[in-house]
Amino acid sequence: MALTPKSDFLRVIIERGFLADATDLTALDDALIEGPVTAYIGYDATAASLHVGHLLNIMLLRWFQKTGNRPITLMGGGTTKVGDPSFRSDERPLLGPEQIQSNIDGMQQVFARYLDYGDGKAMMLNNAEWLDGLNYLDFLRDIGRHFSVNRMLSFESVKSRLDREQSLSFLEFNYMILQAYDFLEQYRRYDCRLQMGGSDQWGNIVNGVDLTRRVLDKEVWGLTTPLLTTSDGRKMGKSQGGAIWLNGDMLSPYEFWQFWRNTTDADVGRFLKLYTELPVDECDRLGALQGSEINEGKIRLANEVTTLLHGAEAAASAEATAREVFEQGGAGGDLEIVTIGADALPVSVIQLLSQTGITASGKEAKRLIAEGGLRLNNDPVSDPQVQVDAGMIGDGLKVSVGKKKHRMVRVG
Repeated sequence: MALTPKSDFLRVIIERGFLADATDLTALDDALIEGPVTAYIGYDATAASLHVGHLLNIMLLRWFQKTGNRPITLMGGGTTKVGDPSFRSDERPLLGPEQIQSNIDGMQQVFARYLDYGDGKAMMLNNAEWLDGLNYLDFLRDIGRHFSVNRMLSFESVKSRLDREQSLSFLEFNYMILQAYDFLEQYRRYDCRLQMGGSDQWGNIVNGVDLTRRVLDKEVWGLTTPLLTTSDGRKMGKSQGGAIWLNGDMLSPYEFWQFWRNTTDADVGRFLKLYTELPVDECDRLGALQGSEINEGKIRLANEVTTLLHGAEAAASAEATAREVFEQGGAGGDLEIVTIGADALPVSVIQLLSQTGITASGKEAKRLIAEGGLRLNNDPVSDPQVQVDAGMIGDGLKVSVGKKKHRMVRVG
């Protein structure tokens, strides 16, 4: 890793903390200097939306394009039918073609916010284009013969599962071969010479590099980003309420903004470098703020990241709502709205917390009330037996738990 890069792309990603490992940085650096390089990252369609855990590599593709290169976003319409076993304890549920396509449609909405697909500046591909029509015997003979089972078993992503004596199906075992074939096929079709991904994909990426060399005698490269955890040890992209989705219909821009506003102090500078385009010096300055001043960095982080995904207007609206809710005690125009049917009322305050999704269980709701953590329209509630009816809800009832969780309840 002791490389002083000549290319803009490697200089930027090393400086901002994107680089975990690479197969041959010097050769890749030289290729980037010589002219535009095409690179891809693959995304299996396992959910209807991408989440914050994907955002690091989406930003990597954005920097790749901004430094004069061509990114490919490869949708795994084919590989999703198999499922990536990497570092998983069990087999992924198998999805049907309609669900896979529906998930792809949802995921594709995000990429257009970060990449310019006009005039071939970026490409959106689907590996079902070449995987669905494969002849099994021909594939085994032409591609399978280049893979050593002994070597495949040695990759940590597979070895860790076998060491725990957890079953690995033959279907899943084929995944790394198919992903390697993706790289080979994109080199053939689009002169794609670089695959990027999270560090959990290192073994799959190396397989693709090796296969392309064996079959075509061509040099291609792999590059990985670190798997991020927050400073308090949580996996990036997860919260107590679940995944932080990137599609606005699955998570409101306000809640997305709030996720970043609640970043731990120690993560502010690092996240500004990874998830925004602010100059590194400014990221360092904001990240070094102490005490209450660090909130300036958190708000800047939330605004910059939300602007990239949802637009400047959504970011400004989210910040205004947050100020109204937290500083002035108001309702805020962007709070998530939960509608309860009139025929379902009245409900206990315990049921209300469950229906609004603020708490995961009645036990948690009772604990919050006992600790004084619940407010209805900013008034504290100490009795778990309180009944909420249509009259109490009126034109809208703001339900607040602590300082960070809020919902607006209305009668539908």
